[in-house]
Amino acid sequence: MKHFLLAISTLVIIALFPLLTSCSAEKNQAVRMGLASMPLNLDPRFSTDAASSRVGRLIYQKLVDFNDAKMPIPVIADWNQISPLHYRFILNNRRNKFHNGDQLTSKDVKATYDFILNKDNSSPHRTSLALIEKIETPDAQTIDFFLTRNDPLFPGYLVIGIIPQKLIEQDYKFNKQPIGSGPFQFITQTDEGKLQLKRIADNLTVEFLHVPNPTVRVLKLQRGEVDIIQNDLPPELVTYLSDLDTVNIKRTEGSKFQYIGFNMEDPVLQHVEIRRAIAHAVNRNEIIDFVFGHSAREAQSLFPADHWAGNSALKGYEYNPEKASNLLAGFGYSKEKPLELTYKTSNNPFRIRIATIYQHQLKNVGINLDIRSYDWGTFYGDIKSGRFQLYSLAWVGIKTPDIFRYTMHSKAIPPNGANRGRYINNEVDKMIEEAESYKDLTKQAEIYRTLQDHLLKDLPYIPLWFEDNVVITRKRIQNYTITSEGNFDGLKTVTL
Repeated sequence: MKHFLLAISTLVIIALFPLLTSCSAEKNQAVRMGLASMPLNLDPRFSTDAASSRVGRLIYQKLVDFNDAKMPIPVIADWNQISPLHYRFILNNRRNKFHNGDQLTSKDVKATYDFILNKDNSSPHRTSLALIEKIETPDAQTIDFFLTRNDPLFPGYLVIGIIPQKLIEQDYKFNKQPIGSGPFQFITQTDEGKLQLKRIADNLTVEFLHVPNPTVRVLKLQRGEVDIIQNDLPPELVTYLSDLDTVNIKRTEGSKFQYIGFNMEDPVLQHVEIRRAIAHAVNRNEIIDFVFGHSAREAQSLFPADHWAGNSALKGYEYNPEKASNLLAGFGYSKEKPLELTYKTSNNPFRIRIATIYQHQLKNVGINLDIRSYDWGTFYGDIKSGRFQLYSLAWVGIKTPDIFRYTMHSKAIPPNGANRGRYINNEVDKMIEEAESYKDLTKQAEIYRTLQDHLLKDLPYIPLWFEDNVVITRKRIQNYTITSEGNFDGLKTVTL
């Protein structure tokens, strides 16, 4: 099967190659990156999709980031814990300026976070920051955060890009014309799917081009119309590219967590036995081996086992079609009388391929899966609005366990968070709140491990795998680094 898919993809590339325009990017000093999906919202107060977060890291600066151990480190501000409920941040670079020339001060930090905390603004990040009681700015460099409860992880929550107070007060549309203070300045974005940034240090232009079809992205890479492709490629295309001497390929283990989500308000899917039947019917190892080419790791929770809050004792749902059939039979479903379900996904060909595999596997146990694919914006909008039965998405860049409040707490249903499955469980809420009440990270980790065990049993989502990261660049591209999070930070150091 793998050789057949590789042969088909190679034939498609050969057939389409002459159709591409003859122009070459080699004559242009811009670095072009082909994206499967473009950012949906470049306003850091509202962005939640992966592409927006990755591009936003280039445009905006934030108070805090994370090191390789997934612990918070200073970016534009150092901090001290004055008391259990009082953190003081001091801006560490008085030369920080926004791209419009304004100085970045403590008032900009306060204005950014005050906007998010105002419930009338419906920021999806408000739930994660709800422990902030008030923010004060004693001077232009100092920001005091006063909390409603002690939380040793609090600095790690301050990862929102800072925007100018003056423009916030003018109701400026950051999504249309972002203004930050990061290493890249926004230039333009077109309806045709091109986003341009300028690297401030040397005026290097970076262009993000929307090329949803992976085969076309590969073709454009060969022709020099695209310089960088990162992820969202089927393994047979990566194999094809690995035989070319015109490109470089880098790989690393990734932390991108893929899952199948359920609508917990659905009258059928609200039964845990039905959800478990679906989990037993999906053969994850087969997909990892033959579709991903072993370039993914099986997942049991949002965190891998080696994360400080991970749970190495978790045992996932083994592929067991007989058990799945028996669970469905308890509700009167069988191959002769199948359960009808709809599954939503993006129109990414690779994701559609995986969906058809789910469809085949579920059919074997008595479930007819109706696959509905949409452009990224429509699909993502439906998921946030709860218009689905099943869907699949991924979480990227997860660092701290506050993700559980953001995605699993009953108060985090969109637009107040990312509890997209509308999961309501009082016991889960209590565990999240209990973990947050401890200042000792060891005790927090213990509770979060119990929480992950509970979630795996109750199954508001099916953990699938952590996908590896792969970057393919043309030979003229140098010094592009790749991280486990799959972000675009390599553009900060890339050279031609």
